[in-house]
Amino acid sequence: MGLLKKIFIALVGVVLAFWFYSAREDFKPEILQEKRVIVTGASSGIGEEMAYHLARMGSHILITARTESKLQKVVARCLELGAASAQYVNGSMEDMAFAEHVVQEAEKLWGGLDMMILNHIGHTYFSYFDGDIDHIRKLLEINFLSYVTMTVSALPMLKESRGSIVVVSSLAGKTRVPFTAPYSTTKFALDGFFGSLQQEMTIQNANVSITFCVLGYINTESAVKTVSHVMKVAPAPKEECALEIIKGGVLRKREVHYPRINVAIPLLLRDWAPELLDFLTRYSLSNVEQIKHQ
Repeated sequence: MGLLKKIFIALVGVVLAFWFYSAREDFKPEILQEKRVIVTGASSGIGEEMAYHLARMGSHILITARTESKLQKVVARCLELGAASAQYVNGSMEDMAFAEHVVQEAEKLWGGLDMMILNHIGHTYFSYFDGDIDHIRKLLEINFLSYVTMTVSALPMLKESRGSIVVVSSLAGKTRVPFTAPYSTTKFALDGFFGSLQQEMTIQNANVSITFCVLGYINTESAVKTVSHVMKVAPAPKEECALEIIKGGVLRKREVHYPRINVAIPLLLRDWAPELLDFLTRYSLSNVEQIKHQ
């Protein structure tokens, strides 16, 4: 199949996907009133914005992150915005005992759980891979194994409530993005694990949805600080991104793509024109000569 034909089919697919996902949305904020929700990585960025959206919708919220002072401010703001309740647990997701403790705290507070939004990530770099295996191991613990640990702990409650798991990932966990090898490793792992788990739960008729969120470049402080000097495109707003993630979980979507077109086109090109996608990915970066080998 010729390259132009592949591109044409991919673009048609984007249009059809956009129509399909837009047509089936029927999100009502009141659905989340009094719902019990865990949000990890919620002291800043997308996680913080999700906590505020949930607060406006009247949810019970339990948030986690490392820094207690930041979590305290977010909790206070959530209560001002109308949260049914807002609590926090601070600690590091490098510790699987802490990951399990977060879920246990939710059970202790509420006796159950309706939605768990897994959003936390460990600190990494945007640069040539430097061969540091220990860094990949640490990121796998934070970005992947803690997600699995929390899921195993939460599944009994979520099965009882017919609840939802929302996994926040990245385009770097679906396509080949340079300078992100350790981070991409963990995000590809999430796709494999949660995709397989969803299939198993469907076979078992377990009414728990898993929504996998594939995000592009978002204007969080950490993302802008890390990659703004090499990105040609402008970042998308974190407030809207956070709302789209919540909507996806409530509507029990298989995947959320945000920004929609910016993510949908690369995913289609990945299958139909991978060489073109590799070229466009490299072309989207500027000043790569400034990126130094570690």
